[in-house]
Formats: sequence, structure tokens, C-alpha cells
Amino acid sequence: MGKNKSVIVVGGGIVGLSTAYFLQKAGHRVTVLEKSDISSGASFVNAGYLTPSHIVSLASPGMITKGLKYMFNSSSPFYMKPRLDPDFIRWAWYFKKSATQTKVERSMSVIRDINLLSRELYEGIQASGDLGDFQIGNQGLMMVYQTEKARDHEMEVVEKAAKMGLVGKHLSKSALKKIEPNVDFNAEGAILWECDRHTTPPIIMKRMVEYLEKAGVDIHKNEGVTDVSLSNGKVTGITTEKASYKADEVVFAAGSWTSELSKKLSLKLPLQAGKGYRINVEEPTNITIPAILMEKKIAVTPMEGFTRFAGTMEFSGINHTIRKERVEAIARGVETYYNGLQIPEEAKNNAKCGLRPVSPDGLPYIGKPKNIHNLTIATGHAMMGWSMGPATGKLVTELISVDKLSMDISPFATERKF
Repeated sequence: MGKNKSVIVVGGGIVGLSTAYFLQKAGHRVTVLEKSDISSGASFVNAGYLTPSHIVSLASPGMITKGLKYMFNSSSPFYMKPRLDPDFIRWAWYFKKSATQTKVERSMSVIRDINLLSRELYEGIQASGDLGDFQIGNQGLMMVYQTEKARDHEMEVVEKAAKMGLVGKHLSKSALKKIEPNVDFNAEGAILWECDRHTTPPIIMKRMVEYLEKAGVDIHKNEGVTDVSLSNGKVTGITTEKASYKADEVVFAAGSWTSELSKKLSLKLPLQAGKGYRINVEEPTNITIPAILMEKKIAVTPMEGFTRFAGTMEFSGINHTIRKERVEAIARGVETYYNGLQIPEEAKNNAKCGLRPVSPDGLPYIGKPKNIHNLTIATGHAMMGWSMGPATGKLVTELISVDKLSMDISPFATERKF
């Protein structure tokens, strides 16, 4: 019905590339415009998790209070830099309004569904052989705790998840030792989510670019969009630093930069960049199962060739400044959970950061704005962009192809009220 359109995808992160992947599979002609060389950014520095278990959105009750408490401590896990920026102030107000028990409960099944859809699509991409052989680790994800308070908090999630068909298993201290025999944990126990998976993002990203280029997708790297033309409710042209482009359909999948692009079309898209950091350790750590160190909010992932330690959520605007105190906080945090593990100085010096696009309610924006008929927006996935990338790409493709949608996308409406 809506086949063989020309589509411009702005953004070459996991969401943009997944969108290009499914669009070309559906027979569309695709051009990707990306302002970087596709070797860095949030899609490269994340923990690589596919997490159906993460059903509680970031905008949960108490988060703003935590943010205010942490505001003057730049090494805290959740840091909001004080600033008089009207967009940030408006976003923080919407975030506060979204952080209610009712809203969080309402979004749980939506988060579960898009994550399960995405996990299935990752497995499909792996089975297709399109990206060669890549790892999807299925040992699950452990939420490791040192205090009863953290354990009780996660056990509440276990109860809610059980009603939704997701199983979390409690592991005592001795069970933890049995499952990770070569690691000396300084912890009281863990909750194991067997529904979760893990991957190595840099490998998948590199292979995805190679596959798409071979499949005939035009990928223009180092081409930032400078202007977007609009006429009679349609995007009529995209101008970059190097050229001008026209297409039947346009997708904004530019992560944290999508709100800047939207402003060019007078669209208000409340979005803030949440900076995350990662440290890669290439020396053996004996860690075989991904873990979230609950009290410190640090993610640990055994990847192909290294162990990744990732974490922090820093709201300080769009910048790639690496705050040493935040890198140190991750390294120190890790060392308090794994006895005998030391993060090498070199690994800390090579720490990288990425900007996650965070919507006020922690749900992504996936859909078409009412008054611009050939534009689709796909961003705002907060900490789950990697996990939800393929599902988002599939849903965008179904919208553009006018196909039946794999799930209801009304909770992701781009102009929803907060």
C-alpha cells in the first residue's frame, strides 16, 4: 500500500540505524544523515542490555526530590546541574508531574511490550545472519544489593512484574557465589532476571553500518542538519552542512538533538540529554553475568573482549564534557562490590560519555505530529534506547508503510500532555 517511498532518516544511532534496517527490508529507498562519523555517542557507550525487566520508568515518584538533593553533588548517580534554561525548567516540571504512582503503573505494561518486541527483533536480526555472528548473552541480569532497603525495593518490582509474566528470582549470598564462582562479591544477594539479555554495542553498530551500506542505504556521515523546510504541512527539504535533500518521508531519530531539530518546525518536544559514562576494562575480571550494582546505580556487562562498567544520569545540557569525579565515582563504586577488583588508571582515562534522550515521563516519542504529515519522530528512550532500538525501527517502518502496527503506539504520542 505505502511501499517504495524515499525516506530520510536523521540520526545514525541504534534507533536511526534500526529504522533504516527495517525500512530497506520493506522496500523503501533510505538515506541516513548523521552529524558524527558513527563511532561514538550513546549507542556506543551503553550497557548493551535488552531489559524487559526494567518496567519502572525513570520518572518514578521521588526522583525529582533525589535530583534536588544531588543537585550540588556532581559525583552523585543522578545529577541535575542547576541552570536557568527555560526548556530544562519546563521539562523538570513535566517530569515532576509524570512521577506519580498511577502514571508509572500505567506505563509498566507498555515498557514491557516494547522491550519484548525488541528482544524478539534482535534475535531475528541475529538469526538472519545479516550482521554476521554477534553475541546475545542469555544469562539474564542480576540486581546486586548490599542493603535490605535495596533488596526490598527490587522485590516490590518482582511482585509487579510477576503479574505481567516476568519472573525475578531471589539469590541469597551463597546462591550468588554459586552462579558467579570466580567473583568475590561484597554483597548480600541479588535478584536475577532471566528474561533479560546482553550484547556488545560497538560490534553491532559497526556491523549494522556495513550491512546497510551493502544493502544500498546511503549513509552520509559527518553531515549535521542545518535547516528543515516546511510547506503545507509537509517537510519539503532537509539542508545539511554539505548538501540539500528531498524525500517522501522524513524520520527524526537524532537522539538528544531531536528537540533542536523539532524547533526548526515549531514543534515543542520536551527532551533533555541525560549523560551516561562508560569505562571499558580489557584485563580479565572473571565477571560472566551482567549486574546492576543497586545502591550505586552502576551497570556491569561482560562484553566481547572486555568488561564494561557504565552509569550515572547527568542532566547538564548538550555537551560531551567528561567530569573526572563522575568517572572516579563509577570506578570506586565498582570496587566496593567486587573485592579485589581494581579499575586500571588507563581504563579511567579512556572513559567515554554519551547523551541519552530523556522524555519527561520516561517513555519514548514514536509517531507523527498532527500537523506534519510526512514526519515521524523516534526518540526519548532514556536509558533504554539500546533495548528498544529495533522495536522503534520496526514501528516507524510500519507507520511509513501504512502497515498494521506491532503494538499500540498511542502512549508514545509525540504531542502527548504531561
